[in-house]
Amino acid sequence: MARRVWLWGGLVVIAVAFALATYLLAQSWRPTVANYQFQGIDVSAANGAIDWNAVKAAGADFGYVVATSGSDRDARFEENWHAAAAAELRRGAIHIWSLCRLAADQANNFNTTVPKADDALPPALAIDFGTGCDTRPARDVVIEELRLFIVMVEGRSERPVILLVSRAFEAQYRVTEALDRPIWSAQNFFPPDYAARPWRMWRANDMRRIDGVNGPINWDVVAK
Repeated sequence: MARRVWLWGGLVVIAVAFALATYLLAQSWRPTVANYQFQGIDVSAANGAIDWNAVKAAGADFGYVVATSGSDRDARFEENWHAAAAAELRRGAIHIWSLCRLAADQANNFNTTVPKADDALPPALAIDFGTGCDTRPARDVVIEELRLFIVMVEGRSERPVILLVSRAFEAQYRVTEALDRPIWSAQNFFPPDYAARPWRMWRANDMRRIDGVNGPINWDVVAK
């Protein structure tokens, strides 16, 4: 009996040690630069104050920053937008889609929040099931609303919108099948394949920790 307890205790210690090692590895992991030359982060006010010079030193080439969410504005957008440029990083703005707000209202919110800049990366539309919104419209309604948002934002930015679509949202609404725009997929550690077409950007690790940001950060790479 004592031998069995000792054996199980040893297995538990090994399992804990393995889990800890995996967690620590996850915090530092990113895809190799040899495979993905351009790498960066995406952030929002939830990440707090950011030292963008330290982010650049950590290997980031660009930063996407949340500008708007539904009908709201991100509290740190203006700060992040200007600080990323000051650190000589390419920058792009993100809108977080809401199924509970009209597309025209969301597009107007984004267009009036984000300054028009010649050096800006394509605007990104993050599409997922957000908290606090339980409505689930029919697919054709969702697609047409997304299409209207894209037309309005592209008309001002003069750049194609990139679609950051979650696996769950794609499974229900098949957005990438209906909208012919660059795709930004998200899946930790392993390249995702849930979209209808190959992705242009990949959120590869939402657990990474780097200097300049307090807490985990989303780390992204661009396809060759």
